[in-house]
Amino acid sequence: QMQLAESGGGLVQTGGPLRLSCTLRGTTSRYVMGWFRQAPGKAREFVAAFSWIRANSYYADSVKGRFTISGEHATTTVHLLADLLEPADTAVYYCAAATFYRSGAYGVPSHLAADYDTWGQGTQVTVSS
Repeated sequence: QMQLAESGGGLVQTGGPLRLSCTLRGTTSRYVMGWFRQAPGKAREFVAAFSWIRANSYYADSVKGRFTISGEHATTTVHLLADLLEPADTAVYYCAAATFYRSGAYGVPSHLAADYDTWGQGTQVTVSS
């Protein structure tokens, strides 16, 4: 059974860094892994993703230049280093995996939650002002 194990999250002050990690287990099939987030009263939104196919990282405009996502091939783990955090970054962060290609440019992550087939349970990130 495929599952995602998340770690990290918590309370951090404005400007501080935070690291989230996520490991895919139960399958050798991997395509893209990344993070979405959902703040209270808002829709779930794409944050960043790592393509196992292209070995490239992709970011939402709102986090570009502040967040860095990387992939660890040996353990199928992605790490998200979030820096220069702002109160607007407060949300539940969800790890997501797309284990096979669906559509679009091959190896380029989708920004749509519906294109990801496996989800973590979510971890709270709170940025205090």
